[in-house]
Order: sequence, then structure tokens, then C-alpha cells
Amino acid sequence: QVQLLESGGGLVQAGGSLRLSCAASGRTISMYAMAWFRQAPGKEREFVAGINYASGRTYADSMKGRFTISRDIAKNTMYLQMNSLEPEDTAVYYCAAGVRGSSTSSQLRTYDYWGQGTQVTVSS
Repeated sequence: QVQLLESGGGLVQAGGSLRLSCAASGRTISMYAMAWFRQAPGKEREFVAGINYASGRTYADSMKGRFTISRDIAKNTMYLQMNSLEPEDTAVYYCAAGVRGSSTSSQLRTYDYWGQGTQVTVSS
């Protein structure tokens, strides 16, 4: 079983940057599919970016060119570098892990383990 803990959220002005971290424990993330999702107030949880065991990546269309997903196997940690942030990016960001390591799916059901989330607030 994998435990996930997000950090790095906070308040930033529009146009600014943040880097989120997702520290995993219990198992190595090297063979897991990993992803970031986010949920804004009153909205459904949505896919942000995913990375699989072979470092294949996929992004939601609105994040392409602004967000970068990566991972450090030695630190058992996944990251989300977010640049050119917009007020519409305000949400709780969650990391997730799935046992189907080859997947970069945007579907919530693909992922078996979830963190508690970290709040990102972008002011205009």
C-alpha cells in the first residue's frame, strides 16, 4: 500500500509559479502510474497531468505548456511545476497512484491511492 502526502501549495499572484510535491511512502513509486488532479469549489475533480512507470507523460489541454509533471525515484517523490498561474487554477490539488503502472489515464477510477490534497490559491 502507498501513502501519499502533498505539499507546496499556497497563495500566489496571477502569473506566478508554484511547485507541488507528492512524497510517497510504503512502496516505491517506480512501478506505479502517478497523477495530479485538482478540485475547485463546487466542481468535480479533474485530471491535471499523469506520468507512468516509463516516464510517459500526459496533460490536460488547459495545462499544456504551463505545467510540468516529473518524479524523482530516489526520493520517491512526484512533482508538479506550475507556471503562468491563473485565478482559474485555484483548487485543491491531489496526487494519486495507480497499480497499472503503464497508464497515464485521466480517469479517476484508474488510481488506487490518494493524498489529502494541498490548497493552491491564485489571486488576480
